Amino acid sequence: HANNEIGTIEPIKEISKVVKKTGVYFHIDSVQTTGHIPIDVNDLGVDMLSMSGHKFYGPNGVGALYLRKGIKIVTLIDGGSQEKNRRAGTENVAGIVGLGKAAELAEKRLVKGAEDRVVKLRDKLIKGIMDKIGNVRLNGHPTNRLPGNANFCFEFIEGESMLLSLDMEGVAASSGSACTSGSLTASHVLLAIGLPHEIAHGSLRLTLG
Repeated sequence: HANNEIGTIEPIKEISKVVKKTGVYFHIDSVQTTGHIPIDVNDLGVDMLSMSGHKFYGPNGVGALYLRKGIKIVTLIDGGSQEKNRRAGTENVAGIVGLGKAAELAEKRLVKGAEDRVVKLRDKLIKGIMDKIGNVRLNGHPTNRLPGNANFCFEFIEGESMLLSLDMEGVAASSGSACTSGSLTASHVLLAIGLPHEIAHGSLRLTLG
C-alpha cells in the first residue's frame, strides 16, 4: 500500500480496477498504512489485506489478514482447527487482544485527526532540511506519502556516517528499511527509482510518530 522506505502511497484503487479485469484476487500489504491513514477495503477494491500490530503501537509478533467473504486460501499449517483451519497451533491470545486494542485506539486517533499533526510535523521537518541544507533531495512523492515518513539523499556523505553522528546526538534514524538495517549496500528501492549508487549511499530515513 505504501513503500516502507520512501513513504510513497501507491494508487491502490486505480491498480485494483486493472487487476479486476484479469479475474485474479488482489492482495495488498498495508503494514505501513494500517492505523495511520483511513483504509476502506471496499473503496480500494482489495480482496486481501495484511497488517502488523507493531506498526501501529500494538505488540510485536502478531498480525492480521483480511479476507473478503468467500475467498478460500491454502492452509498455512496443517493439524489443528485453529484460525478456521488456516493455521494450526495455539493462538497467541495476548497478542491478538493487544492487536485488537491497538486497532481500536488507532481508529480513535484517526477520527480525532491525530495523524494530521504528524503530517504537519513531517512537512515542517522536510522544509527545514530542504531549506537549510544544500545538495539534498527528498525521496518519494512530496505529499502523497506516509504521514510520518521523511526520506532524503545527501550528496558527498555516507548514510552510515550520518547515522553515527545523529546517534551521538540522541537522534534515532536509519539509512534504509528496518528489514535491511544491518546492510551497508545501497537501497534497492532508491536504485529502482533511478538514483545512482553514490547518491543512494547517502540516504537518511526519519520517521515521526
